[in-house]
Amino acid sequence: MTRITILAIVMLFFGFGQALAVLPEEQLSDPILEQRAREVSKNLRCVVCQNQSIDDSNAELAADMRKLVRARIVAGDSNEQVTQYIVDRYGSFVLLRPPLKRSTFALWFGPLGFVLVGGLVFWQNAKRTHSKSSQSPKTKIEKNPQIDEIMKNFRK
Repeated sequence: MTRITILAIVMLFFGFGQALAVLPEEQLSDPILEQRAREVSKNLRCVVCQNQSIDDSNAELAADMRKLVRARIVAGDSNEQVTQYIVDRYGSFVLLRPPLKRSTFALWFGPLGFVLVGGLVFWQNAKRTHSKSSQSPKTKIEKNPQIDEIMKNFRK
């Protein structure tokens, strides 16, 4: 394969996957309104994919959310009003950057809590393992005559 063919394949898989998320029939005819819809959509999380914006997601629910955003923009809502409408409908989780408030505390500090609990469990386990290995054995190892006999035969 030539380098151009490999480059074309890479561009096909990585370059166009996100471009196909917003279908042509979803796009608004007015480029200014479409740009506003794209700006709003890039800040909203796909509740199916959870790591993509609705602008990048191919999920059906993301397509429905994109249509809803465009409908609200065509109705005359500002970007903030559209975002607030979606948040009222789906909750703060739908924001890619949720505000720090009491209801989003778990979103912001939950991962840190998991890391701390995991570190504590790891530390306790390491401490327990270290204390067991550092103790001298309390029982005396007795010689087994059968094993000695087998070893003598093995060495011959």
